[in-house]
Amino acid sequence: MGRSRFDATPYSASRRNTRIRALDSTPMDSTAHPDHRDRLTGLTRIAIAGLIWGSIPLVMRSADGASVVKVFFRVFFAWIVIASYLTATGGWRELTTLGRTKLLQVMGQGLILTLNWFLFLTAIDLTTVATAELLAYTGPVFVASLAPYVTNEPFDRRVIAPLALALTGIVVILAPHGLSLSNGREVLGAGLAFASALTYATLLLRSKKILRGISSAALMVTEYGVASLVLLPFVVAAYLHGDGPGTPLAYVSLISLGVVHTAFAGFIFLGGLRRVRTDHAAILTYVEPVSAVLFAALFLAEPLTWSTVLGGALVVGGGVAVARLETPDRIETVPLEAAGTED
Repeated sequence: MGRSRFDATPYSASRRNTRIRALDSTPMDSTAHPDHRDRLTGLTRIAIAGLIWGSIPLVMRSADGASVVKVFFRVFFAWIVIASYLTATGGWRELTTLGRTKLLQVMGQGLILTLNWFLFLTAIDLTTVATAELLAYTGPVFVASLAPYVTNEPFDRRVIAPLALALTGIVVILAPHGLSLSNGREVLGAGLAFASALTYATLLLRSKKILRGISSAALMVTEYGVASLVLLPFVVAAYLHGDGPGTPLAYVSLISLGVVHTAFAGFIFLGGLRRVRTDHAAILTYVEPVSAVLFAALFLAEPLTWSTVLGGALVVGGGVAVARLETPDRIETVPLEAAGTED
């Protein structure tokens, strides 16, 4: 990851605020967008983040404890990493210049993020992984459908085919693993997984606008700080009931979940999201479940079936189709010059 402008120049709050006001005054239908190479860079970053997130099941195999504890470790250690980065670079001063509206928006993101991860991890505990994953990954469908109404990005009909291709690939991969709704516990888990898809879509759609005028580091440190504070009482209760991680390896795995899979991958993903349309970015996140299955085959000796290969090929095909799309006129992406953007 390249240097942010906090690394290169002394911080000037007045100068930064002037730049933010200039950016915020840019019409939403501006025709000035990044070139093709910059867009491909954004898509590549999103795909890399998906690959990193795909290794989360490998980490979770070594982590026990209640879902709320796992989510807490994820956000708390990510917060430590990013807060340390802001302290070292002087970027923490940006937080003091955020307006009340922007601060409330980012804090709201933290609450939605907490709910999203809690819903998904609890769903996995209640139903089969295949059911939880399949329902959770309906999220990009909602993103593509709602983006025109939330982000002011005109609906891009060209994404329908790649989205259908990727979603079909996920069904082909997961269906043989057993989709189950045979009892009340599994029905509840399926409902929570579907709810996590809705919160995922909400996060992604909100992030596109919230990224304007704030650096990725400032966004994440606020999100994860809020999430940590909200989760702390529940974590204390879980430990009192003996639901904390039981081994040193479990703690190492959960710390890795926060540092690598949340802080590091989050920087990469948000840097990519600045450069591309929201619906295009959502389709590329299907890399995550495909890579999870491939990692399981490589490192956990789980069988690589024909359905996995076929489904993975469909998902990759959908991603390649998105990458080949050109950004049409009157489609805006967040300018790379937005305050503190990491390159």
